[in-house]
Amino acid sequence: MTQRQAMLRDIEIEVELTRHSIGKDALDPRVMAAMAKVPRERFLPDSLRHLAFRDGPVPIGHGQTISQPYIVALMTDLLAPEPGDTILEIGTGSGYQAAVLAELVQRVYTTEIVEPLATEAAERLSRLGYRNIELRRCDGYGGWPEHAPYDGIVVTAAAPHIPQPLIEQLKPGGRLVIPVGLPGEIQELEVVEKTKDGGLHTRQVLGVAFVPLTGGHGAD
Repeated sequence: MTQRQAMLRDIEIEVELTRHSIGKDALDPRVMAAMAKVPRERFLPDSLRHLAFRDGPVPIGHGQTISQPYIVALMTDLLAPEPGDTILEIGTGSGYQAAVLAELVQRVYTTEIVEPLATEAAERLSRLGYRNIELRRCDGYGGWPEHAPYDGIVVTAAAPHIPQPLIEQLKPGGRLVIPVGLPGEIQELEVVEKTKDGGLHTRQVLGVAFVPLTGGHGAD
């Protein structure tokens, strides 16, 4: 069994262990195929590539991490992405989550507040041939209104509350996936669905631990 195959097996085991919380016995096969295809090891520094397929997060510098493979797969699955979708990601980090999404949808817009990470991720994604990802270095709390509304929005850092600009930029019928809570406390991975008439339906899926959303509003 290769390391990549072992990673996929670990994701399947995590799904089995959390099936009552997430409400399903398996993730979308398209999501699993994207996880198998994207070269996770290419999103880590050379010195940490041996940790690429471990069943946990890996630091990427500047106080940030590349999330556990299971969490990346789960958050992608919870978005329920369709091939024609446009997705907004808040918190590019290494660019790995954006790359997984780019395998599944038409367009990914992604924001990163840490300038060195933004620069490295943009260069990495370009080098790997991803042409349907656009990256902006900015405080993602305010989203990216120029390209709204989005079919889905995913936030890869924990916020103390759901940013209102992201709700406003979500298309009716779309989903927002975000960890909510404070650093050092149990956070809840939440899915917010916007109904066709603009109403909101929120459900808590799973207890998680994410680095905090940074920027002007991240610690409000």
